[in-house]
Amino acid sequence: MKKSSAWAVGLCVIVALSGCGKKAEEEKSGKRPMGTLITVTEAKLQAVQHVQESVGWIESETFPSVAAEVAGRVVRVGADIGQAVSKGQLLAELDAQDERIARAAAQAEVARVEASLANQERLVQRYEKLVRDKFIPVTQLEDAQAQLAVLREQLAGARAQLQAAEHNLAKARIVAPVAGRIDQRMVSTGDYVTLGKPLFLISSQQTLRVHLPFPEDMASALRPGGTVRLSSSTAPGRTIESRIKEVRPDVDAKSHAVEAIVELANPGGWKPGASVNGTLVVAEHGQAVTVPEQSVVMRPAGEVVYVIREGKAEQQVVKTGYRSNGGVEILEGLAAGTVVALDGAAFLTDKAKVNIKKDQK
Repeated sequence: MKKSSAWAVGLCVIVALSGCGKKAEEEKSGKRPMGTLITVTEAKLQAVQHVQESVGWIESETFPSVAAEVAGRVVRVGADIGQAVSKGQLLAELDAQDERIARAAAQAEVARVEASLANQERLVQRYEKLVRDKFIPVTQLEDAQAQLAVLREQLAGARAQLQAAEHNLAKARIVAPVAGRIDQRMVSTGDYVTLGKPLFLISSQQTLRVHLPFPEDMASALRPGGTVRLSSSTAPGRTIESRIKEVRPDVDAKSHAVEAIVELANPGGWKPGASVNGTLVVAEHGQAVTVPEQSVVMRPAGEVVYVIREGKAEQQVVKTGYRSNGGVEILEGLAAGTVVALDGAAFLTDKAKVNIKKDQK
């Protein structure tokens, strides 16, 4: 039994020594790679933008309140809440019997004065001939001419009264002053409305105002004219670029945010009340050295990248700047075109041997 155990132990030792010898042989022949497996990339020279994200909301730039311009009873309502309306579309109609009577009276007065004026003009023409023939004195002609001038003034006044009557009659038809959407309807058929009573509230969707709140420490970076990129869930897949119209001077006491306002024409499909994603371009560096974020790691010396030279990783302390879209701006310590570790950089140490993955793209 003891002899059998000794034989088994000996066999294990032989197998182990054989394995070790094979491993050493593979390492000498280069069949088994040595060092940490990594991928690499080159530091690139490209434009870098420092951006700040915000989630805001959209409102209509104009909220016209449509009010009654004449008094009367509502005989028809032609629009309701949520309905899209075009400019000039009928919203409601008032009983216009009084306005029609006033127009008829004004028309009759215009006709009366026109008839009197025509008679007076003929009279003046006869008097002019009689004066030339010296059958009547000049004073009689002058009186007729003065009466003619009075009638002309009366006709102008009568026509103005007719125009006012027609204008009031048109006001009985309540129409949309702008294209938009009915947000509020404050009138129903049968209501008697007085002059100036609000009837509808319309939000115009042609021109929009976007509110973007930013952290209060961004106040110094917010300026009119600053570039922002905007997108809305009401029109997915479309991003537009616009500029800040104004910056509200006060910081909100509750949210501790400062608000930037952007005004723009509706790019299509954007709706008041919807949320909007805004990206503010705080600063832009035209030619900056950049590397992917995973290439920059923290070490006792600070932020470092590992420069790959002759199969080794050399630690290089760098000064970083803006981070965006998975990239990091390198302000100091690295030149464009330098090969640095990418995947696996977090596992490296200075002077560590590396094995670069052959099939990386």
